[in-house]
Amino acid sequence: MEMREIRKFNGDEAARPASKSKQQQLLRTFVYVFLVIGSFIMIVPFVWMIVTSFKPLDEINTYPPSFFIRKPTLAAYIELFSIIPMGRYFMNSLIVTSAITLANIFFCSLAGYAFAKHRFFGRDKLFLLLVGSMMIPWQVNLIPSFVIIKKFGWLNSFAGLIIPAMSGAFGIFLMRQFIMNIPDDLIDAAKIDGCSEFTIYRRVILPLIQPALASLAIFTFMGQWNNFVWPLVVIYSSKMRTIPLALSVLNGQFGTNFAMVMAGAVIATLPVLIVFVAFQKYFIKGIALTGLKA
Repeated sequence: MEMREIRKFNGDEAARPASKSKQQQLLRTFVYVFLVIGSFIMIVPFVWMIVTSFKPLDEINTYPPSFFIRKPTLAAYIELFSIIPMGRYFMNSLIVTSAITLANIFFCSLAGYAFAKHRFFGRDKLFLLLVGSMMIPWQVNLIPSFVIIKKFGWLNSFAGLIIPAMSGAFGIFLMRQFIMNIPDDLIDAAKIDGCSEFTIYRRVILPLIQPALASLAIFTFMGQWNNFVWPLVVIYSSKMRTIPLALSVLNGQFGTNFAMVMAGAVIATLPVLIVFVAFQKYFIKGIALTGLKA
């Protein structure tokens, strides 16, 4: 009787891991199916945008709509760059976004290094004030920022677009949290070797925070490239328009020309994809390191 009970107990224990592994496999399969469906839903609009930009108007207006292109053409892109100065708008956005991204990388990492590794009067209170400013809606700062820019005479200029966004509370917070995990022994060793503070920042801190810098670069570039409200407030001449403003004008004046509108959207999307692909390795590494440190 005791032997039967022992065998039955051992059989139950062996069955539990098998059932548990089946549950994990089912859960994993459900997650993969859910991710595939979600990815498909997100990719379809982008595919439709690209396909439509290469279609002639008669194919776009056919019903039912189709993803296949019978007669591919570049007429929408040629018309886009001939009717409106899309190249100039693209360069305006590229100059503004690149300058803001580089400035954020430099100033936010420098401020993050100061908050993380230096002790000065009111450091913690100042950092709490900085983090608290992230809770204030950006709409609240719109009118005061416009008044300041107007008094400085920066309306309708690159200075008015770039300087107010050269650093941000989120970037400083991100850099500070990442730099805090760097051992102080590395900084002390650099000081013993006679390095100045800026040399320590350039030779020790920056190489170790590349994943965080890549994350900040992606967030900043995407946010500023798609920024619509602030350029709309600051800019009033057509020469200084950025890509979001150009797309708004394009949709308003040539809204019925779907191929040209989609061509403009493709042009606006390409730089964001290029930046993400270029920094993807560091971005994923930053997420993985953040998970390990947590």
